[in-house]
Amino acid sequence: MKISQAALASGLSVKTVRYYANIKLVCPTIDRVTGYRYYDKTDVAKLKFVGTARAFDFSIDDCRELLALYEDQERPSREVKRIAMNKIADIDHRLSALQTLRSELSLLAVACDGDDRPNCPIIEGLASRQR
Repeated sequence: MKISQAALASGLSVKTVRYYANIKLVCPTIDRVTGYRYYDKTDVAKLKFVGTARAFDFSIDDCRELLALYEDQERPSREVKRIAMNKIADIDHRLSALQTLRSELSLLAVACDGDDRPNCPIIEGLASRQR
């Protein structure tokens, strides 16, 4: 199938499918005469797999590693779990950082009267916060 059909079948955009082919996450057959890329069912399955992995916020490198494990029927599940556990730890870290930001911003919002006066603790807090 052509790229537009593969995109539709995988639930990804044509641009995303082209990108994944360019970085060799999938390797469609290329017609030497026309230059068209042709995708088979295996390619579409890989595209769906990567699309789902990306939805879980796995990096391209993680996706590459996960795809290799996906293709390896002799894979040790511990390798897959290691990647998933690393992602969970990353998500936990980001959630903690977001909770801290939310708390700080909430304090600034509570301190702001939200009236017609120009002084604003939110603006002052954003201007003075150390990163």
